[in-house]
Amino acid sequence: MNTAEANSTDTPVIVSREGSTMVITLSRPDRMNAWTPTMETMYFDALTEAAADESVRAIVLTGAGRGFCAGADMDDLSDIGASGEITAGRIQARKKTFPLSISKPLIAAINGPCAGLGFVQSMMCDVRFAAEGAKMATSFSKIGLIAEHGISWLLPKIVGLSHSLDLLMSGRVITAEDALSIGLVNYLSTPENVLDDALKYADTLARTASPNAMAVIKKQVYAHLLKDLDAALAESDQLMHEAISNKEMAEGVAAFGERRAPNYAGISLQPGE
Repeated sequence: MNTAEANSTDTPVIVSREGSTMVITLSRPDRMNAWTPTMETMYFDALTEAAADESVRAIVLTGAGRGFCAGADMDDLSDIGASGEITAGRIQARKKTFPLSISKPLIAAINGPCAGLGFVQSMMCDVRFAAEGAKMATSFSKIGLIAEHGISWLLPKIVGLSHSLDLLMSGRVITAEDALSIGLVNYLSTPENVLDDALKYADTLARTASPNAMAVIKKQVYAHLLKDLDAALAESDQLMHEAISNKEMAEGVAAFGERRAPNYAGISLQPGE
């Protein structure tokens, strides 16, 4: 799929389908897909739709044109800076961490510059593909802001304490190659293939992995960041018993033995379920 097709519309978020994958494209290419409250609402609505749709097995997030998301729209930031406060009209009902509550795998295809709020939302994805040479930065410190929207909690879990402090305090720009070396992204792709590679990965998950198992695993991993080992182990043991008792394990074992694709049912869940 070519993200250039998104350039012909004024809609800031475009939703499409590639088989069982929902593709969400941030589409303000003339502004490097700068983040706005309307974009946020539409993006989170699309995630909610994907979570509830049994036919959706995975979600890919990307940007239209040359960039992924350059961060918050500078006009919005100028207004906030001038007033010294975030007005009620800009306060969203859902937290910026909302994507973590979605039951389906969420994969970022970082096709170009990714900074500020765009950086935050790429971190809220479960797996990240990045185009070779794509530039990434937290940017917050350079405009007098702190580590926003839960990134001070999540980023150290991804890359460790020292790398997080470096990226957050300096706000420096790094390349996708640098990001791969510290575990900030999972895979590198050529610029022309980054979306296709993310879609192939999503399709592999859709064809080979249980949607229910993936939903439980995602919930486990994020929830267990807040638990000690004994509590996480106890919950995992209970979830293991539940997994063994349903028919999916039997189907998975049978499919492996018969050398065929497993026939797993889709899932429909509200965010956080």
